[in-house]
Amino acid sequence: MLSKQEFKVRWSSLHSDAKTDGIVGAWLNISYRFGLVCTLLRISPNVLTLLGLLGAVATAVTSQTIWAIFFLVFSLFCDGIDGSVAIFQQRESNWGATLDAVADRISEAFWFFTLFAIGVPAWIPIILWSIASFQEYARAKLKSLGVSDLGVVTPAERPIRASFLFIALVLNYMDIPGVTWLSIGFLVVQIYSFVSVVVFARSQLLRQLDQH
Repeated sequence: MLSKQEFKVRWSSLHSDAKTDGIVGAWLNISYRFGLVCTLLRISPNVLTLLGLLGAVATAVTSQTIWAIFFLVFSLFCDGIDGSVAIFQQRESNWGATLDAVADRISEAFWFFTLFAIGVPAWIPIILWSIASFQEYARAKLKSLGVSDLGVVTPAERPIRASFLFIALVLNYMDIPGVTWLSIGFLVVQIYSFVSVVVFARSQLLRQLDQH
């Protein structure tokens, strides 16, 4: 069983030597504890990945009720700890990473479908999901090309997408207008984030060419 320090060192090495202090460190402390709980309950990382996906489906199905908010939080939580649990249990694998990435994209499809279900015009969630997927694909492609520093953290990362949907669901449940305009505003942020990743990717690939 990994110690907390060993867990953090392993997590950092798998995330381009990212720092493990501050907010990240606090989250890793939580992840470590849940890693212990999941180990005692014999819950595997892949089960957590699938539970996160089921939570996303439930969010869409219950979009007009308060349950959608709870299922969204559950979905994001399971997705947030599956990788950490894999590290804790020393069960990291290429299959697990692939399953997680595919589940993330499917989950986000259900998240954004939830927007449509609560009345946002279809073109907005379709574009949101597409650009978010392109952003994550660009990062995965960079890694496959040998770019270890995936760098730039954008204002529309996955937890922020979930936070946006959380706000949209709360507004809808409380019958407060403005969900569509909120979605348009977030679409602008998502486009900016995608462009940031593309610009960063180009700079990294040009640097590789210069080094050769």
